[in-house]
Amino acid sequence: MATKSYLRKPDWLKIKLSAGEDYTELKRLMRTKTLHTVCEEAKCPNIHECWANRTATFMILGSTCTRACRFCAVHSGMPTELDLQEPERVAEAAEQMGLRHCVVTSVARDDLEDGGASIFAETIQALRRRLPLCGVEVLIPDFLGSADSLQKVLDAKPDILNHNVETVERLSDRVRSKAKYDRSLELLERSKKLAPNIPTKSSLMVGVGEEWGELLATMDHLRERDVDILTIGQYLQPTTKHLSVHRYYSPEEFAELKREGLSRGFKHVESGPLVRSSYHAHNQASAARGASTADEVNGTEGL
Repeated sequence: MATKSYLRKPDWLKIKLSAGEDYTELKRLMRTKTLHTVCEEAKCPNIHECWANRTATFMILGSTCTRACRFCAVHSGMPTELDLQEPERVAEAAEQMGLRHCVVTSVARDDLEDGGASIFAETIQALRRRLPLCGVEVLIPDFLGSADSLQKVLDAKPDILNHNVETVERLSDRVRSKAKYDRSLELLERSKKLAPNIPTKSSLMVGVGEEWGELLATMDHLRERDVDILTIGQYLQPTTKHLSVHRYYSPEEFAELKREGLSRGFKHVESGPLVRSSYHAHNQASAARGASTADEVNGTEGL
């Protein structure tokens, strides 16, 4: 039987690991509060850098996802937990960390009537009570297209509303379980109509078989929905059971994708091999609040 071949990672994807004092302390804090982070669950390549800088993306609604996307390392199955005290523990941890910008995401909870939107709202509110000056960004699932669930989150007034399209339209059904490309675009468009003052954000991963022109078309689709922030990163295969890497993009190609995005009117584009949705999120938030993009057009921030 033929063996499956894998592309060798290029030098620019080598990660320097560091488990310093801040990393160790943050790991202890997460375990003490019985909290999950997408940094750990999704095997993020930037975990050591971000945790050393005392930043993390909290993952609420448990650690079991009702979907099984072919790119994602988060455990999938039927969830058995719904912790109503979780929002307060997230806020307590953020307060102890002294965060100035907090990102909150979740597994997909299609088993819940509102998809977990009420827990998102309560988490935002708990963070506001404990850290009134902290920016709050949410990375939400599609809630199966529920406008009421989206409204619950927006009513809590996050500083940024993030929902990832992940890949180009042609590959969406293959890469994302149960998610629909058009439904994701509709969510981002609806968010802007319901709360025009809340910046919207989305993310693309490259290297799963898309064509360059399809990436540019996806940028156009997002800008047609007035999305403010775009992040672009290289897909890395978490395990042998997941989708294989089709190819690795070079730093120069990521720089060109950033220029393409900025030329289309995104307020901020974070593009680089190891960029993930919440990477340098505090800088993205500043850009979305009105920082000029004129000086960024020829830059390579995020590489």
